[in-house]
Amino acid sequence: MQWALSILAVVAYATLPLGGSGSYETHLVPTLLLGLLYVVLSIAGFHGVLGRRRAFAVAYVAVQLPLGFLVFALSGATVGGILLLVVLVSQSRLLLPLPAAVAVAVLVPLVHAPMEWRAGLREGLGTFAACAFALVVTELLVREQRARAELARAHERLRGYAAQAEQLATTQERNRVARDIHDGLGHHLTVVQMLLQAARAVIGTADPARLDAMLAKAQDQSKAALAEVRRSVSALREPRPLVDALRSLADATGEAGVPTGLEVRGAAREVRAEVGESLFRAAQEGLTNVRKHAGATAATVVLDYGRDDLVRLEVRDDGRGGREGGGGFGLVGLRERVAGLGGRVSLDSAAGHGSTLTVEVPG
Repeated sequence: MQWALSILAVVAYATLPLGGSGSYETHLVPTLLLGLLYVVLSIAGFHGVLGRRRAFAVAYVAVQLPLGFLVFALSGATVGGILLLVVLVSQSRLLLPLPAAVAVAVLVPLVHAPMEWRAGLREGLGTFAACAFALVVTELLVREQRARAELARAHERLRGYAAQAEQLATTQERNRVARDIHDGLGHHLTVVQMLLQAARAVIGTADPARLDAMLAKAQDQSKAALAEVRRSVSALREPRPLVDALRSLADATGEAGVPTGLEVRGAAREVRAEVGESLFRAAQEGLTNVRKHAGATAATVVLDYGRDDLVRLEVRDDGRGGREGGGGFGLVGLRERVAGLGGRVSLDSAAGHGSTLTVEVPG
């Protein structure tokens, strides 16, 4: 836009020597000198004040407007003189608020005031139409530039939001992997470490049977840890349906010595991957506590799809009960995992009446 106005000013200056019509007398040399000054200011001066304080813009228009009137009068009312003033109207909109530019567009047609009134009115209306057209076109271009600038800023904000979302997703995934390591692999490796430590303590007792039993348990735990790693990798590659995963977990608990059943209420449906993983980990944590602490003869995992907006999981046992509701790092991690999904965890454990771990997650 700025270069287009500069080119138009040069073209207008080139037409000044052609003369015009009306009651004006042509003064060629003063016209060319003042016209050259006007064009220089129109190009260099305009670029100098553009983007600076409003006072510079006002001063620029205050100098160019009377100078343009003078060039128009000396040129003999040429079309080039009018074009120079039309350029000033467009520049005024680029430098000043719209009302100020409108005022300049209204003043420019007054350049025809010295003419005979009929001719002056006719020429003035034509000049006003040209100024109005230039002002409208410039306003549309200004709005387009602003819209593009705002769109660019919006894109920049979106890129920032996307980067933040990616960083948040990465952090959440790290936390999820950390919880998975603790809830699954960490438990088995802790048991292996304890068994190996105990085995080392009895090496000098010459009790091969006891030592062999400890090493056998350690081997079983290492196999369970390996199976957990394979299950996690398999879940990442090809997630299993939650019901199938819970059934396998219940079967594994039964093989470990605590017969465990699975009860599904309502029509099973797909849930988000993070919901299914959290419910599986909840069942895993609950059944691990049943084996370690409950002294139970049987356990039941209940998966309830009765509500459309909620999935409920229960792990029940008929053990000794009396466990505290918030103890253990595993349960703390489970609460954090479920809370991140907007769910809740509760543990009902009464002495002599077994325990019930309940997890409710939106999904």
